Amino acid sequence: MFGFLSNVGKKLLGKGDDSAAIKAEIESSFKELPVQGLVVEVAGDTVTLAGVALDTATREKAILIAGNIEGIASVNADQLVTPEIIAATNTRDIPEPRFYAIKKGDTLWAIAQDFYKDGSKYPVIVEANLEVIKDANKIYPGQSIRIPELT
Repeated sequence: MFGFLSNVGKKLLGKGDDSAAIKAEIESSFKELPVQGLVVEVAGDTVTLAGVALDTATREKAILIAGNIEGIASVNADQLVTPEIIAATNTRDIPEPRFYAIKKGDTLWAIAQDFYKDGSKYPVIVEANLEVIKDANKIYPGQSIRIPELT
């Protein structure tokens, strides 16, 4: 279960079928359909995702897209798997995703400095969050982003 701030994010809920709206948001955020059999269920302020994501980065991005919607406080992605998760016999071999909730005054440079000890690596964070960060100069407090491992 991944936690998010429910009072910030894109305003999608309350305009009809919330599950369908979030599913459409996830699907439209990618050039190609990245999750086979994507199922989205909204219950209160929790979104449950299920399906087979193309890879770990896609899984994490889908979680962030769902969690960065106003009114959503948590995302249950236990049923959103990847080929690596399916193939793994020991789930401890799958690294836990690193998410970061942006705070007032944060910059991507400062976040990169904190995580990578090099602020000039901020484009790595932007690239990993293109579905969430549309403009590197426009991040907002409460927004959650993925901090990828440097390769």
